[in-house]
Amino acid sequence: MEREGYLNIFSLVVIVGVVSLHMSRTEAAIGLPPDGKSLRRQYYKKLNICVNVEAYVKHQVKVYWSKDHSLTAKLVKLLYADCMVNGCDASILLDGPQTEKNAPQNAGLGAFIIIDKIKTVLEDRCGPGVVSCADILNLAARDALHLAGAPSYPVLLGRKDGLESKAAWVDLPSPSISWEAGLAYFQSKGLDVQDFATLLGAHTMGRTHCNYIWDRLYNFNNTGKPDPTMDKSLLDKLRQQCPKTVKKSQEQNQTVFLTPKYGPSYKFTNAYYTNVISHQAVLGVDQQILFNYDTNQLVLEYAGSFEQFRKEISLSMSRMGALKVLTGNKGEIRRNCHFTNKNNPYIK
Repeated sequence: MEREGYLNIFSLVVIVGVVSLHMSRTEAAIGLPPDGKSLRRQYYKKLNICVNVEAYVKHQVKVYWSKDHSLTAKLVKLLYADCMVNGCDASILLDGPQTEKNAPQNAGLGAFIIIDKIKTVLEDRCGPGVVSCADILNLAARDALHLAGAPSYPVLLGRKDGLESKAAWVDLPSPSISWEAGLAYFQSKGLDVQDFATLLGAHTMGRTHCNYIWDRLYNFNNTGKPDPTMDKSLLDKLRQQCPKTVKKSQEQNQTVFLTPKYGPSYKFTNAYYTNVISHQAVLGVDQQILFNYDTNQLVLEYAGSFEQFRKEISLSMSRMGALKVLTGNKGEIRRNCHFTNKNNPYIK
């Protein structure tokens, strides 16, 4: 049976290929990365150390999200920047001139203040040094996604916070990379092809800076021409927002929505995938996933079934949130997310 409404040239053989990809992913553990297997659902409740921790986090996120819907994109990006570099240990939150948050790739990260607000509440309601910053970040991202339209998936808990953070660790790739390089990066972190295609779908929300797409607009692969895979109407629109003659400092500050039609609403939708199909993806790596067989089939599936995308984003977020976590005697539970306890100026 052909996929209804999308590219009828794809036959039943192609659709079977998609199903097989799902089966291998489901059978492979529903697969948390190895370090994540020590995490537990309702960890704080079961240990009776903060029974209502998830309710406290959810309330705070709702309060701030109601004032600024862009909070969802900011929290998801912050979680990605943490987990994909040195594991989900909240090292992205540590202050210092040479820490991860000050790496060039992390320019423009936000939502730090929201994590601080939640941490302050939990230090008061649950007691000092009970709930880790790493768990707070994972819970807050989940709750913000849910408010935007994603499912409220269970977050496994019990992470400890890292003891150091180095800008030199940050290896986040350019958004202009090929699908081969993007997939290799995700696989190097312990994620798979479906995580790659699924987590990129978070680009249905948020903005990017003009300097990240300038090459696609004006000098693709040093040809002096635009990316030939970009739809002409999108090219013209983006060139108006990111003029070729703009000063570099202005170019870096100017931002555009990743899904121009729905961007201002910051809703979680599958519009990202329909944009990829119609060659209207803003970032280069997003358009690239149309050109690999496996990711192409996932693009078609998610564009045709929002519910399937909602289901799979839950699993991929859980898998990302379990990368290289610290548990047990590793790490610590920070009293302040900006400082390790040893360097915390507020602890006497």
